[in-house]
Amino acid sequence: MNLKIEYSINSSLDNATLLHLYKLLLKPRLIEEKMLILLRQGKISKWFSGIGQEAISVGVTAALEKDEYILPMHRNLGVFTTREIPLFRLFSQWQGKMNGFTKGRDRSFHFGTQEFKIVGMISHLGPQMGIADGIALANKLKKSNKVCAVFTGEGGTSEGDFHEALNVAAVWKLPVLFCVENNGYGLSTPISEQFSCENIADKGIGYGMESHIIDGNNIIEVYTKVKELANSLRTNPRPILLEFKTFRMRGHEEASGTKYIPQELLDFWAAKDPVENYQTFLKKQKILSDTLENEYKESILKEINENLKIAFEEKKIIPNFENELNDVYKSIDYQAIIPSETKKNIRFIDAISDGLLLSMQHHKDLILMGQDIAEYGGAFKITEGFYKEFGDERVKNTPICESAIVSAAYGLSVNGMKSVVEMQFADFVSSGFNPIVNLLAKSHYRWQQNADVVVRMPCGAGVSAGPFHSQTNETWFTKTPGLKVVYPAFPQDAKGLLISAINDPNPVLFFEHKALYRAVYQDVSEGYFTTEIGKGNLLKEGKNVSIISYGAAVHWVLDALKNLPEVEADVIDLRSLQPLDTDMIFASVKKTGKVLIVQEDSLFGGIASDISALITENCFEFLDAPIKRVGSMETPIPFQSDLEQQYLGKSKVEAVIKALNSY
Repeated sequence: MNLKIEYSINSSLDNATLLHLYKLLLKPRLIEEKMLILLRQGKISKWFSGIGQEAISVGVTAALEKDEYILPMHRNLGVFTTREIPLFRLFSQWQGKMNGFTKGRDRSFHFGTQEFKIVGMISHLGPQMGIADGIALANKLKKSNKVCAVFTGEGGTSEGDFHEALNVAAVWKLPVLFCVENNGYGLSTPISEQFSCENIADKGIGYGMESHIIDGNNIIEVYTKVKELANSLRTNPRPILLEFKTFRMRGHEEASGTKYIPQELLDFWAAKDPVENYQTFLKKQKILSDTLENEYKESILKEINENLKIAFEEKKIIPNFENELNDVYKSIDYQAIIPSETKKNIRFIDAISDGLLLSMQHHKDLILMGQDIAEYGGAFKITEGFYKEFGDERVKNTPICESAIVSAAYGLSVNGMKSVVEMQFADFVSSGFNPIVNLLAKSHYRWQQNADVVVRMPCGAGVSAGPFHSQTNETWFTKTPGLKVVYPAFPQDAKGLLISAINDPNPVLFFEHKALYRAVYQDVSEGYFTTEIGKGNLLKEGKNVSIISYGAAVHWVLDALKNLPEVEADVIDLRSLQPLDTDMIFASVKKTGKVLIVQEDSLFGGIASDISALITENCFEFLDAPIKRVGSMETPIPFQSDLEQQYLGKSKVEAVIKALNSY
């Protein structure tokens, strides 16, 4: 075979290193060839081939230190083999068995492992790059002099998350290697339909970022260049964009085939096969002999077959309801910290600020991130003064890129740090929706990695902010297993619940109603204390009717009852929507027999609907009247004050209570 790749050996690469790289390159190729046979035999269900691209995965991984995080994709088998993951564990993962990494809950390379410092992909691709930002930020804050490498394909560079992640990394000077495998096609879409610039590396210019183009089929070039850059990043932190030119020789996955690829293109790249070219080069240099090559192959094939035997003989997972439910959240041993009897009359907004401040003092690894939260103190001045006390390492202004920042928060958690992300307005969370519901929420269930993240959500109407700044969108998240949703109505609860949310190792959406910020006062306990998430608060006790509410709507209920002295009502402030205190709800309903559920959100698909269904299913025989709900109009939220008041359900509450009480 004539060499189609030019290899250049520098003085640092001795024969032992060159042979080691060959063995590392050979292993994923032989595994893949075996997997393709098993696929045809029906012994595995799906395969995403990386044949022709092995030099990138192997070269990058070999160039990094073993305790440096790598975030691979589904075509990066060489990352896993180079990190020396036992093969039977990989094979078990692909067969959905317990010795894998996801307990049968996810397939192929959709997993991570702290043991081997690998964070697996999610199918949405983009958030992966933001995770690398968070891991690198933690490395930088810890002064650990570590690098992080993250992979994506040329198709992934079309996603907004790619641009957000690069921008954040550039602004914060994060030590990340953004590795783009440009293999010509995203499934069947060629690069000419993905971007119009000549090279992906050219995109680095727009972020003020160093970038390089590397021959992705040349193992020596990949290894030496990445090793050189990684050494540089450890002492001079900054992001670098790397474009690896390569080609995907097989289908996106085996079922899709390659009929859409011109044969001459396949022939061109087949001649540049990274394994065969490197093998030929080593033999020409008298570094590799036929005998040694056969020894390597026999040893690897023996390892593959022995580990396949272990995986095939492993018993299938027996489904267990309790096991599945218990892994949705990371377990927490709630530590109650009793509130002080010393109190101070403060506003709702002050209670949140105080809880945040005390948590920053309590947790030295807690990072705050959000737009304008540093010197400016945030849109609502909740973090005013924090920057002066904690500095820009812990109170970080962010670019306007909600998705990348939520992903970065997850990366901080992966690397052992806590974070609180402020959405300037809860409405803006839609720009960060994907990583919240598909990354944070599913992480512990998928591979037992918790997401120690709180997302603060200034929300709600009543302040004439209009359709884009007034939503109370809690039900976007209560539907998603893995998220906790907290929604206080009073300053004491806001402070205690926020501290608990930050202590909780699971992702928490913390809703703060803007109309309560400066309107509601309460005597609030001084100092650091907790309020348990998942427990409602019985504000009033009565025998006639159960009124269930949360957030600003609780105050609607209390105001209405002032005008109805004849109504003896249980008033439940839910405080937490996920988990929900069904014990308190059911006990009250069984006592009164009549139920009203009040929410600010529009009714259809809201919390009130689910609580109504739960009550019907569990307390039907105790009901003495139809369950009633009050919510706001089925429209977006208008700006003009009269229209906004018409929109809100507040004006309906009193009449519904009165009618229900006399039913």
